Amino acid sequence: MKFLGWAGVAFAATLTTVMAQETVPKKIEAEKLAPYYPTPESVVEMMLKLGGLKTGEKMFDLGSGDGRIVIMAARKFGADATGVEFDPDLFTQSMQKIRTLGLQKTARIIHGDIFKQDYSKADMLTVYLLPSSNDKVRPMLEGQLKKGTRIVAHDFSFADWNPEKIQHVDDDGEGRSHTLYLYRR
Repeated sequence: MKFLGWAGVAFAATLTTVMAQETVPKKIEAEKLAPYYPTPESVVEMMLKLGGLKTGEKMFDLGSGDGRIVIMAARKFGADATGVEFDPDLFTQSMQKIRTLGLQKTARIIHGDIFKQDYSKADMLTVYLLPSSNDKVRPMLEGQLKKGTRIVAHDFSFADWNPEKIQHVDDDGEGRSHTLYLYRR
């Protein structure tokens, strides 16, 4: 009887460890392409409108932070929205909010490296990375994105790409201006 008791405890401990490994993201070895700086909700909406996001379209947010762009894309625009975030705390926070809002069918965050994802089915991408990071992801996007994919970059343009439209936001309500760039592949 004692053996079964200890075996049960060992099994429960093993099961708990396995479950914890599945739910707690592992640290991803990826280059940090930008600091976490949340985009104001009003600017998020402008980005999605500028990109012409439509219901059912596949949308990706590169470096999704707390998931606010993905959540608004799914919730307000009806998009099939995916974010990519390598910071485990931001990944967990954003997935928890997606679950709380019941958006799991249309919104998700990939805990991973931006460079190791497939964006070939994207209708639209949003990007808020540093200029040097935009330069690093540009060749990958040029190789993967289908013709007509829209890219909305926040504050920093892509070198060697000509924006279809530039939108200036004088004040986001927080005393800061923004510039949005719309590109089409």
